[in-house]
Amino acid sequence: MASKTLSIADFQTPIESRFFEDYVPGAVYEYGSYEVTEAEVLEFAGRFDPQRMHTDKLYAQVGPFNGLIASGWHTTAIFMRLFADHYLSKVATLPSPGIDEIRWLVPVRPGDSLQLRTSVVKARLSNSKPDRGLVTTKAELFNQKGEVVMSLVAVNFLFTRPPL
Repeated sequence: MASKTLSIADFQTPIESRFFEDYVPGAVYEYGSYEVTEAEVLEFAGRFDPQRMHTDKLYAQVGPFNGLIASGWHTTAIFMRLFADHYLSKVATLPSPGIDEIRWLVPVRPGDSLQLRTSVVKARLSNSKPDRGLVTTKAELFNQKGEVVMSLVAVNFLFTRPPL
């Protein structure tokens, strides 16, 4: 997977030592890019979402999208790869309680190049466990035309920085 950091300003702390305190509300980061291939669209859909618009190139040509499109779940998996590679702490991330407001807005096609934008919406300490906090992030995937192809709100628990 080809991926590079797009933003000039990034976290002050590397992903390998990032904790709850490093996720500051209002901060916006961009990462990418991920090149979508026809082979992976067909392979993912064949295994997990075998609808004809994702698996049958001939049908897709005359279908409502005028060509093969990636499954929304494939698009979400690409999001997760970029999110885990660039945004989520490698040392402080705990299981997530969930994703909210997921929207697939524009079809993703073979040949598209996707970029991730994350915006820290909220960060608050846990009421019941003082060693962790909850970070709410608005995430968007953009294609090479600048169109938002997917958006969601991610909620993540992260450990706070241990005392020195």
